[in-house]
Amino acid sequence: MRRIIVSMNVTVDGFMAAPDGGLDWHLQNWTTDMADLLAQQLGTADTILLGRNTYSAMAGYWPAVSTGLSLSRSDLAYATMINSYQKIVCSTTLKCVYWANSRLISSNIRTEISKLKQQPGKDIIIYGSHKLVRYLSKFNLIDEYLLWLYPVSIGRGIALFHQPQKLRFVGSHILSSGVAVLKYSIHPD
Repeated sequence: MRRIIVSMNVTVDGFMAAPDGGLDWHLQNWTTDMADLLAQQLGTADTILLGRNTYSAMAGYWPAVSTGLSLSRSDLAYATMINSYQKIVCSTTLKCVYWANSRLISSNIRTEISKLKQQPGKDIIIYGSHKLVRYLSKFNLIDEYLLWLYPVSIGRGIALFHQPQKLRFVGSHILSSGVAVLKYSIHPD
């Protein structure tokens, strides 16, 4: 069975976004070793699962920057990977998707994701997409969290967890920026 892995940026005070959904707080900590680790993590997957907002932001960014000459080698490698991967977009409001290799699931999301987990292949990774993560978490469809803990406090915002979660610590990796990547598996009840 394929695993669903959530990769989420989080502040030290537990928020994954500012109250308005903004992510400006994490841009100041971006380093090439982060790009390398993201590419390594993406290499364990073959499918990216996204909610509407995250899809719209990423689809508007990654295809355009992959043709630019201003990206570092690490960022360019990551852009090439993310643009070529299968992307599944879960949304009841989007009517179509335009990013290469994207497919829209607009109904029976729980059932469709359960089927996707049963198909042969590598891991499925979710970037951001907090509403989708909360929804899938309710049905025990998340297998692992990669929490990118930033040395930043924003005081208030959108919390990652809104219900109790039993997690088991698996490991960590500290990046040159001070960001700690914490790996947790879901603890069975």
